[in-house]
Amino acid sequence: MMDYALLLRTFLLRSAKYFAKKEIVSVYPDSVFRYTYGDYYKRVCQLAHALKSLGIGRGDRVASVALNDHRHLELYFGVPCYGAVLHTVNFRLPQNHLVYIINHAEDQVLFVDADLLIFVELVKDQLKTVKKIVVLSQTGKMPETSLENVVLYDDLIKDFPEEYDFPIDLDENAPAVMCYTSATTGDPKGVMYSHRAIVLHSYAVAVTLGASEADCILHIVPMFHANAWCAPFAAVGAGCKQVLPGREVINMEKLCRTIAEEKVTFTAGVPTIWMLLYDYLEKGGWHDFSSFKTIVSGGAALPKKLLIEFNEKYNFPIKQAYGSTETTPLATAAIPKSYMTDWSDEDLYDLRCSVGLIALGLELKIVNDAGNEVKMDGKEWGEIWLRGPWIANEYYKDPERSAQTFIDGWFHTGDVGTIDDEGYVRLVDRTKDLVKSAGEWISSVDLENTIMSHPKVMEAAIIGVPHPKWQERPLACVTASPGETVSADELKAFLKDKVQAAYWIPDDFIFLPEIPKTSVGKFNKRELRRLYAEGQLISKS
Repeated sequence: MMDYALLLRTFLLRSAKYFAKKEIVSVYPDSVFRYTYGDYYKRVCQLAHALKSLGIGRGDRVASVALNDHRHLELYFGVPCYGAVLHTVNFRLPQNHLVYIINHAEDQVLFVDADLLIFVELVKDQLKTVKKIVVLSQTGKMPETSLENVVLYDDLIKDFPEEYDFPIDLDENAPAVMCYTSATTGDPKGVMYSHRAIVLHSYAVAVTLGASEADCILHIVPMFHANAWCAPFAAVGAGCKQVLPGREVINMEKLCRTIAEEKVTFTAGVPTIWMLLYDYLEKGGWHDFSSFKTIVSGGAALPKKLLIEFNEKYNFPIKQAYGSTETTPLATAAIPKSYMTDWSDEDLYDLRCSVGLIALGLELKIVNDAGNEVKMDGKEWGEIWLRGPWIANEYYKDPERSAQTFIDGWFHTGDVGTIDDEGYVRLVDRTKDLVKSAGEWISSVDLENTIMSHPKVMEAAIIGVPHPKWQERPLACVTASPGETVSADELKAFLKDKVQAAYWIPDDFIFLPEIPKTSVGKFNKRELRRLYAEGQLISKS
């Protein structure tokens, strides 16, 4: 067989040659911008020339501080196909973490959305390696800024040729993209994704989730978060129509109209987005989801009640998937097997509430405290270990934490789960979030999902708090559904016959207007623990 490197270059050239007429659509507050893969390719070529003019070399880090739009998508291919590394920066991180990751990555150039310049302006004096700021502006105008050495993106690339000889001699194991975890303890951890890893992961997305050229993919997942779950790479390679909603992603009416007008077939997002959408729909929001084939939820467990009601009320068939920054991110997906089509609705919903089967190309095992694989009985708990060609094997320039996580060729995820006799994995908890009460483990995920199945509850987060007798007890932090009120006694009665044992029922319920979230939309349990420790976690119902 040919010794032919797996490079993103092949995806880019394929889309330009064979799908030049297909559309890429960016949605802005007051306009919609459309162009084709043929147009896209020309601008990616101009970008590559521009990177060379800026003195960017192979392996140099180039950062994007940007929302989901076509200019960001140009960076997704222009930077790595040129031979540099695209660092997608999570601008929602705390300022000290933002400074840390830009300096730690040694970013040379920052490509920044005009609307996001403030995030860079606030930390500009602390950035050690940045030499140039390139502003991504849809208006074509340079906004007022205190930053120096700044140029508009379109001005930077406009005079360069619309063809570029993208190198074929890159090492497929060379880094193409990098991003950092949103740290709950310590500094964020950097993960480098190779060309080979992203190419193979994109194939897995197509096989596992069924993405193909006929799809119109709506990118809800931020492009700064785990490569937008690699959907942009898979979409370019397959020649899919793409829709990039930018800041309009949280405008549920606009999002629903975009889905209908563009005939979106495929999308993915975190439960926070689906909860916002569900609330909009329950208030009578306009929608037409008839074009949808695949909707993926990941990043956290989706409450079973929400999954069922979305499907039965609104024909919004969500599938759960599982992964992390370290897994590029797809690891498992809850796709029923062919012979399960005659299962009862209840059994199929139960399966879809799992995180599913291991993706083709990866290996998984679940290991208990004794170092043995758990039984495939859906009951025995253990830590999920993963390995495969798109699983990280270290954190960037972080040997100490790498040694704690990547052991003997396996990624120790820190997630606790079970596996049933069909091979479907269910998450029990993060190891750090399990509650140990009187020597017995309580799953915060199971308890949260059970509480969120109450019709008056929108969100629920469980943390373990110290107890003089039982070591720890679960504390429930609850947000009621809009227009509803719910009491602790009501929830205790509701849980009585729904949890594994009476000791699972929290002693205390704190009612909050909103559960604090991390920068990627997960429940921020670290913040809840801090508020509790400082005596600030009190009911505001």
